[in-house]
Amino acid sequence: MSGAMTGTMASVGGGATRLRLTARGRRVLAFLAALPAVVALSVAMISGGSALATRADGATVGSFDTVTVQAGDSLWAIAERVAPAADPRDVVAAFSRLNGLDAGLVSAGQELAIPAEYAD
Repeated sequence: MSGAMTGTMASVGGGATRLRLTARGRRVLAFLAALPAVVALSVAMISGGSALATRADGATVGSFDTVTVQAGDSLWAIAERVAPAADPRDVVAAFSRLNGLDAGLVSAGQELAIPAEYAD
């Protein structure tokens, strides 16, 4: 064998090598270590809205009345029509809580539950 070949074989079979991380490698490792926590937090934030109340969850049949939303109706207009003596802001808030409305938007034909305190 030649001298160049013998030198190469000797260095390959030599001592153990140390693993050295570059700055980029450390960032990648830190990202991979933090990824499960980020995913868990994201899932918790997204599924946190499932705790909203619905009509089926807690309200008894006699505790509310229903009204059908007409074309052009808004929660504010329904609140003024259903409870003219009450503050419409309070009535709209009660509608939103009872019906689980996040954005406060209703559409024509939708059945809207009216709290018993504002029903006829």
